[in-house]
Amino acid sequence: MGTGEQRYGEFVGVRRHGYVAELVLDRPKAMNAVSTEMARSIAAACDALAADPSARAVVVTSTHERAFCVGADLKERNSFTDAELVRQRPTARACYTGVLELPMPTVAAVHGFALGGGFELALACDLIVADATAVVGLPEVSVGVIPGGGGTQLLPRRVGAARAAELVFTARRVEAGEARELGLVDVLVGEGEDRDEALALAARIAANSPVGLRAAKRAMRLGHGLDLRAGLEVEDAAWRSVAFSGDRAEGVAAFNEKRKPQWPGE
Repeated sequence: MGTGEQRYGEFVGVRRHGYVAELVLDRPKAMNAVSTEMARSIAAACDALAADPSARAVVVTSTHERAFCVGADLKERNSFTDAELVRQRPTARACYTGVLELPMPTVAAVHGFALGGGFELALACDLIVADATAVVGLPEVSVGVIPGGGGTQLLPRRVGAARAAELVFTARRVEAGEARELGLVDVLVGEGEDRDEALALAARIAANSPVGLRAAKRAMRLGHGLDLRAGLEVEDAAWRSVAFSGDRAEGVAAFNEKRKPQWPGE
């Protein structure tokens, strides 16, 4: 994997493309199954990205040609005692919430299998780009558990309660075309084009004010599920947090001077 990559353990890398950071799932021998070690690495990479003001958008990608991520490492899980499973739970949660709580916009680039925890990593992103080979689903009830990486909460917020219920209760896999129709993914592209399209989308996003982007994400996330009046108060607080920023001053000046803004990012 190319130069200029920061590694987090054996299975996760972060590459930089200007203001876009690419979080790379790189455990090809296991189709990116999330082991305890890989979960720790994803959480560590997200902690570093969250603290990096030069990262204005993040794209989550996979090095495996036939899978984005097949979910939890069930071989490892099978070896756990009950006590070990309980002990591992906070590590697993920190991996999914690490992606979910990234303060900047996030895009998942999905091809092949994105199942269980793999689909939950994608659902933790703001937008999902998928190619024609994508197969998504939350099959956890078929192995005696439930989606535990955010799926029971993120899927209904994305597609509504009844559709989420059907998908979770049947444990079925959904292919790319239907996934786009149902709103399980947002952008559908030709085979092999998911990473390029996600990076291009993230670059378009990252051209905008980093202060504005983070505040808009915060307002949308915090406001979701509140009644309208409370949500508008969340929005007003987010607006006040950017109204006197360097980015706003630069954005207005650049507009009036008909030039591209040079965002200070503060």
